[in-house]
Amino acid sequence: MVNVPTGVWIDETGRMVRPLETAYTINRTLALGGKTTQIQGEPYVAALRDWVAKGSASSFAMNPAALTAAQKQRTSGEMEADASFRLAVWLHNQGNEAQSGKFFERAQQLNPDSWNYHRQQWSFRPKEAGAKWLKKYQASDKPYYDWMKVSEPAQP
Repeated sequence: MVNVPTGVWIDETGRMVRPLETAYTINRTLALGGKTTQIQGEPYVAALRDWVAKGSASSFAMNPAALTAAQKQRTSGEMEADASFRLAVWLHNQGNEAQSGKFFERAQQLNPDSWNYHRQQWSFRPKEAGAKWLKKYQASDKPYYDWMKVSEPAQP
């Protein structure tokens, strides 16, 4: 997950039919720190309305195989990063800032693309958070949002 809003579609039976994806409701352009990000909300809303109207017959609702294929498989490094992150949060909550910082750094090294690992650490020093976010955002050559192609049907 990069940011909010994020959506995940779960049907009436409790089955996920679309994975986590950015879920804006309007198209717009964000200009932040000299970079622009295109927000693609209208295709998402159209796909969501189609699913609400048609249920499992919607071409945007993924069958289990398509859903599995659409979800990024985590590497061993990403799983270790998650464990390091969780340990960092626990250590922080115990008041052990020195050790907590080491595990936050480890998580960020193992999975530098995870904005959540950075944001959680930044949240402990709110006065610095905005500047640190902007610096990381400006330095990144990757799109901030990883858009799903909701304008295209999910299954044949």
